[in-house]
Amino acid sequence: MRIVVAEDLYLLRDGLVRLIEAYGHQVVATATTGPGTLEALLKWRPDAAVVDVRMPPTHSDEGLRAALAARGQLPGLPVLILSQHVEQLYARELLADGSGGIGYVLKESVFDADQFIDALERVAGGGTAMDPAVIAKLLAGGTSQRRLEGLTEREHSVLGLMAEGLSNQAIGRRLFLSDSAISKYTTSMFGKLGITDDDHHNRRVLAVLAYLNRP
Repeated sequence: MRIVVAEDLYLLRDGLVRLIEAYGHQVVATATTGPGTLEALLKWRPDAAVVDVRMPPTHSDEGLRAALAARGQLPGLPVLILSQHVEQLYARELLADGSGGIGYVLKESVFDADQFIDALERVAGGGTAMDPAVIAKLLAGGTSQRRLEGLTEREHSVLGLMAEGLSNQAIGRRLFLSDSAISKYTTSMFGKLGITDDDHHNRRVLAVLAYLNRP
């Protein structure tokens, strides 16, 4: 994969580059500012981008804004946000176009290299990789008020774990359910959400986006 890394801290940026390349991927460009991030994304049109939220010149939300602007011009551009902060408003906006290829992971939640690369590769493949803390922020206000109409409590739990990017097998292990049981729950959820795409991967992405992007 061809990757753009946008991170203003030298040590972290250099570490990300070394890590990504150690797993056989190519870092085609790095950026240290918001405007530089947008320029790099539009120039290189990478297979995926790793973008920090808060970057120069103001260290507020330049990185995330650059990612949004780039996806506006390059629909579906895969972006993995790697940040210390959850910007709830912009996270929702990032999910709003419904095209998948989105991840939002807190730096403190990445415990090993395999976990990070797995998230990056899922996003590059058009999937999602959402940190549980980010999901919690997006759902702030109470699950009883925000639960998707028609889903059972168990289906809601399965969909929440799917939003984190877990596979059916991983969800089954987390909930102590068999693979066949998880498959039945996901099929039921797709039906209730009106998601009929024949591609199973795309159906998962659409279900997750419906879950995370609801008002």
